[in-house]
Amino acid sequence: MERYRHLNTYLKEKFGERTLKIPVDGGFTCPNRDGKVSSGGCIFCSSRGSGEHLKLKSIPEQVKEHLESYRGERANKFIVYFQNFTNTYDTIRNLKEKYDSSIIDERIVGIDIATRPDCINPEVIELLKTYKNKLDVTVELGLQTANDDIAKLINRGYELNTFTKAVTMLNEAGINVVVHIMIGLPNETQKDIEETVKYINTLNISGIKIHSTYIVKGTLLEKWYKEGKYEPITLDYYLENLLYVITHINKNIIIHRITGDAPKDLLVAPDWNLHKKWVLNGLDKIMNEKDLVQGCYYK
Repeated sequence: MERYRHLNTYLKEKFGERTLKIPVDGGFTCPNRDGKVSSGGCIFCSSRGSGEHLKLKSIPEQVKEHLESYRGERANKFIVYFQNFTNTYDTIRNLKEKYDSSIIDERIVGIDIATRPDCINPEVIELLKTYKNKLDVTVELGLQTANDDIAKLINRGYELNTFTKAVTMLNEAGINVVVHIMIGLPNETQKDIEETVKYINTLNISGIKIHSTYIVKGTLLEKWYKEGKYEPITLDYYLENLLYVITHINKNIIIHRITGDAPKDLLVAPDWNLHKKWVLNGLDKIMNEKDLVQGCYYK
């Protein structure tokens, strides 16, 4: 019995068979890094961003390499995932060129684009709509928290109403929306987590990614940690609040991720972040023991 809506199950139901993602680094930057919004980025984000690629290969080469490796034998259908930094932050011409260059194989059935809500505008929406006839189109937006004070503290660079407007535009265009949230941000309280969940439940979204706050090298959060201004959360604390999120969100929302993976060579703390199975197995154990399912406390 699945006690929450797993992404793999959802994709199998949607596309008729196992469907996997191909992570791609599109060579983008971020307005929170290049000076348009800020030059420091979010306090937890390293200079490498969230992607694993080092931008040594072109987009088509990254996709081809993935499909020709053992990973390409694990499924017959794939979704190209533009993962690193802000993947709608460029001219429309460049965006189209980059997106088009990733669609090099008939096995590609979708395109998933990670970005910021302040980089969603009518022109971007119109471009994304052009892919809807042939591909499943998803946009992922980093919310992290619904508390604007904490958002300022972590240097997110936009207010909550900007996020709401972006989701509304994407909804009107019929584009899937996935929201990222984080647990364990500086100054965050249980009430803040509850309010973030309440806010998410007011939105028309298809999925959610839940991350713990971890410290990586070269970030402001690392500096705060070394100065004693920030203490990383424990695994028990994360599991407790992860359970809260899943049992209180709408049962129709797909759970894309319940833990973030920090690069091993960059992780400073907490050590438990390196053990993904501890989170997966820990959550399953609690939900089974207490006979809980996704959305059982949703109102």
